[in-house]
Amino acid sequence: MASQSALINVMQKASTYASRGMLRDFGEVENLQVSRKGPADFVSRADINAEKTIRKELSKARPGWGFQLEEGGVIEASEPGAPVWVVDPLDGTTNFLHGIPHFAISIAVMEIDAQGRKTITAGSVFDPVKNEFFYAEKGKGAFLNERRLRVSGRRSMADSLFGCGIPFLGRGSAEDHAEFQKQLGTIMSVSSGVRRNGAAALDLAWVAAGRLDGFWEKGLSLWDIAAGVLLVREAGGFISDFASRDKALDSGDVVAANPSIHGELIRKLRD
Repeated sequence: MASQSALINVMQKASTYASRGMLRDFGEVENLQVSRKGPADFVSRADINAEKTIRKELSKARPGWGFQLEEGGVIEASEPGAPVWVVDPLDGTTNFLHGIPHFAISIAVMEIDAQGRKTITAGSVFDPVKNEFFYAEKGKGAFLNERRLRVSGRRSMADSLFGCGIPFLGRGSAEDHAEFQKQLGTIMSVSSGVRRNGAAALDLAWVAAGRLDGFWEKGLSLWDIAAGVLLVREAGGFISDFASRDKALDSGDVVAANPSIHGELIRKLRD
């Protein structure tokens, strides 16, 4: 049984509190079509309310730390050199809006050195619908609730199941869409299947849990992936950009997989 640190307890408490209002809002999604409020306003309210709750709880526990928030932007730390909370209050907004019960709250702790290098030292991804709390601290392993996580042990692309993100309206150029279609065709032809679940934070958590053998997507934001990057690494997986560099946090381009599959997945995506 895993013994959670004080820091992870703070992150879990903030996620749990924020999820209560989020689940209430999610229960009202079915009525959106007869509501006078526009769906975009509804989802914005759910995002903003969750973020306010998370920020309040995290600030109470670590008052001098900074924030990088999806909705609220950057809030500088009041303590020199203090870590930064990286928060996505609702990853999987489109799923949420359409009544699909697959979304998450992602919180990470990021430290930045004098050269500007980012290091994620703690991360959590909470799926409130399934009550699954994924968490990791640097050097201490990755866990789901109280169970230790390991990436899958599959060694063959033919046996492997992959997750991905798909470019959509307003996201990516025509060239990006064409490139993705080529990548998808390649991976489809050599794997057991490809899933597009619509929440990158959960996709990365699922790689850490061995549910997916790998995942790829381009153009993600820091708050989408910060916690997931640490989860995958602490579960024994590899994560990089499409050129095998440790630049995913800077570029938002992510390839994650178990160690046996990672190199071949990158080669197939680049071919």
